[in-house]
Amino acid sequence: MPRKGPVPKRDVLPDPVYHSKTVTKFINKVMLSGKKSVAERVVYDAFETIRE
Repeated sequence: MPRKGPVPKRDVLPDPVYHSKTVTKFINKVMLSGKKSVAERVVYDAFETIRE
């Protein structure tokens, strides 16, 4: 608990490809050790495989 009052919640920005906050949350769950670009590549490749 911080001494200077409550910490404001950060709003989730939509991802640049699908413009969806849900996809951004999913990418953040897949991310390991702060490697967001790797997680994005994995998720987008999986979506392309599903699309085919």
